[in-house]
This record gives sequence, structure tokens and C-alpha cells, in this order.
Amino acid sequence: MEPLLGVKIGCLFALLVLTLVCGLIPICFKWFQIDAATGRHRRVLSLLGCASAGVFLGAGLMHMTAEALEGIDSEIQKFKMQNRTEKEGNASDDAGSAQMEYPYGELIISLGFFFVFFLESLALQCCPGAAGESPVQEEWSGTHVLELHSHGSPHLPSKRPLRALVLLLSLSFHSVFEGLAVGLQPTVATAVQLCLAVLAHKGLVVFGVGLRLVQIGTGSRWATLSILSLALMSPMGLVLGLAVTRGDPKGGQGLAQAVLEGVAAGTFLYVTFLEILPRELAGPEAPLAKWGCVATGFAFMAFIALWA
Repeated sequence: MEPLLGVKIGCLFALLVLTLVCGLIPICFKWFQIDAATGRHRRVLSLLGCASAGVFLGAGLMHMTAEALEGIDSEIQKFKMQNRTEKEGNASDDAGSAQMEYPYGELIISLGFFFVFFLESLALQCCPGAAGESPVQEEWSGTHVLELHSHGSPHLPSKRPLRALVLLLSLSFHSVFEGLAVGLQPTVATAVQLCLAVLAHKGLVVFGVGLRLVQIGTGSRWATLSILSLALMSPMGLVLGLAVTRGDPKGGQGLAQAVLEGVAAGTFLYVTFLEILPRELAGPEAPLAKWGCVATGFAFMAFIALWA
């Protein structure tokens, strides 16, 4: 076996095991179930949820959005260079260059945001009873914080199925691309370096996902299946990367990847700003402590972005 292939297989198992362990910790231990917590225990879990919200915010802005913008900008630059070689000396080249200054990356991310916004609005239009109350309304009306968006059916795996699904799908897309990037590395050193950077922030993000699933009342079976499916995404991307390096890459593959990454970043930002942060900051108790926990989670992800 080639050394590079062996290292990448080791990275595959490392990504799989770390994701499973970090994601299943909040699900398997009853200590993380906030509905059964009281007093100091409940306050600690609330602050932990705020820290995980900061991690999500940092992952969305410093990793997913930044990587999507970088990828889209790179593909646009390639397109510009190709046009310049084909239209060298053409007077229309200047106009074409001016047009390419349009912020396409930001547009694609915004389209992902509005796509999920449209899906949720459509779902609430078709099922008005699914709207429920906003986090702030429920907090101040005395309703238990975990009863948000309840559909009244005991068979539903989650009381917020749409946004939980969006969160998992956006992270799944991102995880596939992370694994793909590791699988495409040409040397052992770059593969190990990138894998360590992915592992550093992936553990925190997946732990936050597990904590979120527990706090919104997802059944343990559905939560475990969700974490398992999410854990398989990075190894799947790594396998795809190995296949690409041993085959002929198709034209336009980089652009398609960049666009999908941008859409995933937009959906992730939607869930972060309209679901996770409002939920954690809705309560009136200890606002400065909550701010500090959110800022700490964000700062840690920003620090990891130096290597990721």
C-alpha cells in the first residue's frame, strides 16, 4: 500500500470515529438533557448551549462562508483567465472584466439562505399549525422552552423537524467537501495537516449538533441515526477525493462544488441566526454570561481558522 493512501485511510477512520464519539456524548448521557435539569445544572446547560451557538456562528462565518467565497472566487478567476486567453486583444474584454466584479459568492450564499426561508414559509403556509410561537414569545409567556414548534404528535422524531433537517443537510454537504479536500491532497504532509484542522473544529460542531438534537426533544434513536449519517459524510467525501485523484476530473467540477458549498453555507447561516441564536438568547437570565459563552465559542472557531 502506498504511504499516501494509508495516511488517507487513517484520516478516514479518524474523521468517522471522532464524529461519532463527539456527536453521541450528549445523546448517551442524561446529564445533557435540559428538560430534566434544575438549578445550577440547568444554568450550566444553558451556558453550554450558548457556547455551542457561538461555535455554530464561528463555523458558519469563519469556515463555511469563507471557504465558499474562496472557492467561488477561485472558479470565477479561472473563468476570467480562460476568457482573456480566448478574447485576447478584443475590446469587449474590459466590459467582461467589469462584469465579473459582481459579488457572485455572496449572491449564491444568499440564495441558499432564501431557499430555506422559502421552504419553511411554504411549509408553514400549508400547515399553519406548525408555526407555533417564536422563542421570545414562548419564553416570556411562561411556556417551557423545549416545547417550541410542537406539532402535538408523539410520533414525530423532532419538535422542529424542518430546521433540524436543514442543519443536518447543510453540515452534511460541508462534511462531504471537507473529506473531498483531504482526499485530494497530493502529499502525506498536506493530508495530515488538513485532516488535523478538520478534526479540530469538527468535534466541537458535531458535539453542538448532538446537544441541539437533545435539547429540541429528538428521540434517542433518531438522534443517533442523524449523528451516524452525519459521521459518514466526511469519509464519503474522502473516498470521492481518492477516486478523483485516480481518475480524470471532469470539467466544471470545481465550480459545481463551490456553488454547492455556497448554498450549504447560506442554509447553515439561516439556521444559526433564526433558530439557534434566538433560542439560546431568549431567556432574560444572565445576559452577559450568555454573551461571553457565545463569544468564547466563536473565538475558538476563529482561532482554529488560522489552520483550517
